[in-house]
Amino acid sequence: MVELTPELRRIQTLIEQLLTRMGGVLPLTYLVVDGHFGNNNALQMARQCNLQLISKLRADSALYLPYTGPYAGKGPHRIYGDKINPRALPARFLRQITVEDGIETRSYQLEARHRTFAQALNLVVIVKTNLTTQAQAHVLLFSSDLRLSFDLVSDYYQLRFQLEFNFRDAKQYWGLEDFMITSPTAVTNAANLALFMVNLVERLLQDRRQRHPAISVLDLKAHCRGTKYVEETIKLLPERPEPVILERIFSKVVGLGRIHALPADPVLA
Repeated sequence: MVELTPELRRIQTLIEQLLTRMGGVLPLTYLVVDGHFGNNNALQMARQCNLQLISKLRADSALYLPYTGPYAGKGPHRIYGDKINPRALPARFLRQITVEDGIETRSYQLEARHRTFAQALNLVVIVKTNLTTQAQAHVLLFSSDLRLSFDLVSDYYQLRFQLEFNFRDAKQYWGLEDFMITSPTAVTNAANLALFMVNLVERLLQDRRQRHPAISVLDLKAHCRGTKYVEETIKLLPERPEPVILERIFSKVVGLGRIHALPADPVLA
């Protein structure tokens, strides 16, 4: 039985609370974490939550092929075979080759053993080579799910960066790190509102980018603020302006504060 660190116990508690709140409405299978948690303790924590782990190993990790030779006839069965060289893997493990902007990317997948892990790992090795200089670099991704395909291991791990972008936007645009409240309920409400706004605005931008591809979050905020200014100003006028004049006022005010200039058609649908 693995003894979890205080950090992993806190994470496990949060995961269990999330799973309880979801109540099986949206089944979860994988827990994706960065290389800080690429260790056996984190894997065991995920398995205790009935989740499969996806993470990253150190580039210099000592990995071995599973031993497939004959039994020696005495003592425990051998587990570790030949040591793995990530940049000289046999062709039978190659899954994909792509070339983009002079960089060749080779993706390999194999079952591997690590001496600090209690189980075999689904290892995905990504080797990048600069075709001009022949300089190389590699990344070691892994999952506890031995059946997960190499492309999904890579895709799921990359989703972790989207979570970081979401928190960045919540801090930068929606006050996630600016609120001064301290009570648990108020903090929960403020954090949920900030993250909700990230999702809502991303959905709104999808529609608007069909007409204005360069529009940003700041542009949308300027548009909404300008719309409110126009509405409140119109209420103060003794008579409502003619539609043509109103459209000109609207298009002028909503353009104030934008980062990207409005195109020829200034009115956002």
